[in-house]
Amino acid sequence: MLSESDLGAIWLTLRLATTVTILLLILGTPLALWLARTRSVFRGPVSALVALPLVLPPTVLGFYLLIFMGPSGPMGKVTEALGLGTLPFTFWGLVVASLLYSLPFVVQPIQNAIEAQGSRPAEVAATLRAGPWDTFRHVTLPLAKPGILTAAVLGFAHTVGEFGVVLMIGGNIPGETRVVSVQIYDHVEALQYTQAHWLSAAMIGFSFTVLLLLYLLQQRKSAVGLRYGA
Repeated sequence: MLSESDLGAIWLTLRLATTVTILLLILGTPLALWLARTRSVFRGPVSALVALPLVLPPTVLGFYLLIFMGPSGPMGKVTEALGLGTLPFTFWGLVVASLLYSLPFVVQPIQNAIEAQGSRPAEVAATLRAGPWDTFRHVTLPLAKPGILTAAVLGFAHTVGEFGVVLMIGGNIPGETRVVSVQIYDHVEALQYTQAHWLSAAMIGFSFTVLLLLYLLQQRKSAVGLRYGA
């Protein structure tokens, strides 16, 4: 059965994933909109930076974030000057690392959904004298809802499954940075295979449920599209 320590790790993981997903939707949606609509020469480099965590080893990202947020790093100096201390080995350090590591899983689905709309809806809204904010709020966002839901599911699930980045940035502090993936690693290291089995099974069940939900959403979207297309 799951121990008190396991339940604490699950709660911390859910808290981290929820926080990161909300922040990514707030910060990632404007970025996705810009990438979908801009013709700037910086679109390519920015797109590459957003997608970088997909191919970059987590330990590499974690290592440079550790330096960046450490006492001698640019961000570390700022947070210390503000009286916040340094972020490594804290919950908010995990949040910053997870934001970067899960960024493409949120930005890309929203970007694809906005690009799929084309320019016609925005042009029609403009003829009705709708401003950019009204167009974004009443036209772009509602039409991009399937992509936003996909982004939320993927961002949440990816944050739950992180290991390398959170271990590099957060270490293994009970109640502060010990998430589920690190807890499983601890059980295996201590040869506590029964506990590792229980927690791993819970993760498998969660992952399957998330993927099933995602596929059902996509099937529903396709069915609606075919119905109206007919």
